[in-house]
Amino acid sequence: MSPSESESYATANLWRRLAALIYDAFLLFAITLAYFTLLTLLKAILISTQPIEDFQPGLLLQCIMMLGWLAALIGYYYISWRKQGQTLGMKSWRLKLQQADGSLATPEQCIKRSLLASLSLAIGGMGYLWCLVPPAKACLHDIYSATEVVVLPKTK
Repeated sequence: MSPSESESYATANLWRRLAALIYDAFLLFAITLAYFTLLTLLKAILISTQPIEDFQPGLLLQCIMMLGWLAALIGYYYISWRKQGQTLGMKSWRLKLQQADGSLATPEQCIKRSLLASLSLAIGGMGYLWCLVPPAKACLHDIYSATEVVVLPKTK
């Protein structure tokens, strides 16, 4: 994609981004179910001599399990953005993540963006609401990761 081609794409508005996020939330829920099912199966295999309800992991193991869960969720975004610049929700709403020159985001940008977008959402959506403040038109995680989300034209 040439730089002149990417300039013609409009920046995605907040409502379109949130709609794509809702679509992705369903897939993230499925990833969460699969991850914790895998953990339950591992617990059942490792502690097969005692009832699974009696097993209480320590704080360190709980932290490792939570970090694994976050890595699985971030991994979904990382793979989607690195492969074609779109998650499933973004495809549905014709959105694409790219750099200012139209190229795909780098690995560092993808990781930075997924961490910052999670933080933006966790603080009451303030990072997302930033795109409503003129002249920004970009969320805080867009700005700090040097990426942009554009609306792709309709295809026939």
